Amino acid sequence: MEYIRFGSTGLKVSRLCLGCMTYGKPDLGRHPWTLDEAASRPFIRRALELGINFFDTANAYSNGSSEEIVGRALREFARRDEVVIATKVFFPVRQGQNKGGLSRKAIFADIDDSLQRLGTDYVDLYQIHRWDYDTPIEETLEALHDLVKAGKTRYIGASSMYAWQFCKALYVSRLNGWSTFASMQNYYNLLYREEEREMLRLCADQGVAVIPWSPQARGRLTRDWDEETERSRTDDLIKPLYEATREADRQVVEAVATLARQRGVPRAQVALAWLLHKPVVTAPIIGASKPNHLDDAIAALSLQLSQEEIAALEAPYVAHPVLGFS
Repeated sequence: MEYIRFGSTGLKVSRLCLGCMTYGKPDLGRHPWTLDEAASRPFIRRALELGINFFDTANAYSNGSSEEIVGRALREFARRDEVVIATKVFFPVRQGQNKGGLSRKAIFADIDDSLQRLGTDYVDLYQIHRWDYDTPIEETLEALHDLVKAGKTRYIGASSMYAWQFCKALYVSRLNGWSTFASMQNYYNLLYREEEREMLRLCADQGVAVIPWSPQARGRLTRDWDEETERSRTDDLIKPLYEATREADRQVVEAVATLARQRGVPRAQVALAWLLHKPVVTAPIIGASKPNHLDDAIAALSLQLSQEEIAALEAPYVAHPVLGFS
């Protein structure tokens, strides 16, 4: 395993982060394809054995059960100071007023709930899952700063927003002497490269760690275009992410398949290796629901692509509608 400095911080994380949305009670929340606790634990254990020390979840994944499963497994399989635990806040876990969002009240309540579910007294990285248009960013940032000072999180991060919003947040934090976002968890892969326009340039300039989610485009880069899975049939993000650019995306998927055949490796390795070749990327967030998923991810670390191969993968891409996930 390779390890890398987390943006401008002194934190060291594995070059791969295990995304834990896959692990949770299937009958809770929006993801019926998740693995229950018994099925999840071998993946978390194997990730640790492979040297992965970075685990990302969220309070809303399977209505909090992802945090519970991940927390119990990490307490059993690793020492707390050996792992980097990241979680998120924004989406409501329960119904009612002041549930969800990024108000001071919501953040203070949700961090305590997450800590209880994870079974730890602090998280290493606490991230805002989306931008809250109903709460002043000053209120959100000061609340996050207070969590850092209270020792409930070591660092703060952000996810999926427009570059102008992220720039504003960095500016407001520095203007007030508050803790600043150490990372950006954004949507970036061979099928969606609009982040290259502004967000990735901003992160590189400001020394912000980049930890892309869905590096395999929810599996679309790893299989034949028309092949379906249980997740592709039930994932409610598939249509908004890919419906508008189906024909262009098909050509990118075929380019990945062509190079994978030429190199004699699975497509998943090619797609992830492309992302790992981008200097601005710190640690892609990989998913693992089958044993080969972790093996392919580890193998991608050593798969060297030539400039000609990278150009061939990128050539079919056309501009996509910008997704700020607003």
